[in-house]
Amino acid sequence: MKNCRLDDEKNSDLMKNKKFSKKRYTIPLIIIGLLVIIRLLLPTLVKKYVNNVLAGIPGYYGQVADIDISLLRGAYVIDSLYFNKADAGSEVPFLIFPKTHISIEWRALFKGRIVSEIVMTDPEFIYVFEDQQKNDAANADVDDWSKALTDLVPLEINHFKILNGKAAFVQLSVNPNIDLNLSQIQLDATNLKNVLSKEKKLPSNINATAISIGNGNFKLDGQMNLVKQIPDVDVSFSLENAEATALNNFTKHYAGIDFTKGNFNVYSEIAIADGYLTGYMKPLLKNSELVDAKQDSFLNSLWEGFVGFFKFILKNKGNNTLATKIPIEGNLNKVESKLWPTIGNLVKNGWVKAFPGIVDDDVIFEDAKKEKSK
Repeated sequence: MKNCRLDDEKNSDLMKNKKFSKKRYTIPLIIIGLLVIIRLLLPTLVKKYVNNVLAGIPGYYGQVADIDISLLRGAYVIDSLYFNKADAGSEVPFLIFPKTHISIEWRALFKGRIVSEIVMTDPEFIYVFEDQQKNDAANADVDDWSKALTDLVPLEINHFKILNGKAAFVQLSVNPNIDLNLSQIQLDATNLKNVLSKEKKLPSNINATAISIGNGNFKLDGQMNLVKQIPDVDVSFSLENAEATALNNFTKHYAGIDFTKGNFNVYSEIAIADGYLTGYMKPLLKNSELVDAKQDSFLNSLWEGFVGFFKFILKNKGNNTLATKIPIEGNLNKVESKLWPTIGNLVKNGWVKAFPGIVDDDVIFEDAKKEKSK
């Protein structure tokens, strides 16, 4: 009897051990299975969430085609984001982002900050004048856009990059259509949340290059401080060797003139401190000629002759340039250009000394602070 009792106890212990062993493997398997299911469903759930965020911006609609998620890298990729005004008369999309990569910036993590970086590949921003100028009571304001961006990227953005982007201003109601654009945009903005160099007044760097309409070379360099309600900025940019004939649709519509040859250049520096802007724009036309008067109507020919006369009088004969330097300054709500200095600089270029085709490097961030304090 005693042996039988011992056997029963051993069998009972074995049964308990088997049940315990079974539970020990079953629970982890269930957890792993749930994680796999969640991982499989996560892209769909995130895609639905992103589309809901886009749908919540008043006056606009948009959608994404797909979401790819990498949990190990702390990243997700938005594929084919399309965005436009709800009442747009044209079918030209306002925003197209074929691929947007959003991830944790690991270098900043080592500095004790959890921030994100965004890399956009082949993005397009197309401003159709007629679509965007419609009076729509439901138009989104700054708060709507800010909330949407915060919802899509909950972490603070510290590094922003654009690869092969495009930006265009389009006006479709005129014939021929106006299309002023920049292509092949390469932009890199770093330290946007001041992870490094906090002691600097303008700790963030921005650099960009692009190809303009007329195959001009666009370049922008500068520093910023975005950790303010109104960012402080000190930037310079240039547009060089754009073919003037590429601007004919624009100049014909707004100024009644068009060109047969020449190149168009712009040089500028802008500084903004505490919401006050100071700087200049320096447009420069070189070797330009207006279209033959025989090809135009009498009134157009008369106007182009009038413009051509003053162009001849004010053109620098030494390097065949027509240029001026336009001072701009004022509160951001009311930035103004100065007429008489602009006219004086036009005469100075033609009769005294030609403006060089460079950024002058005579505007610094402290200039904006001084002008504001006056």
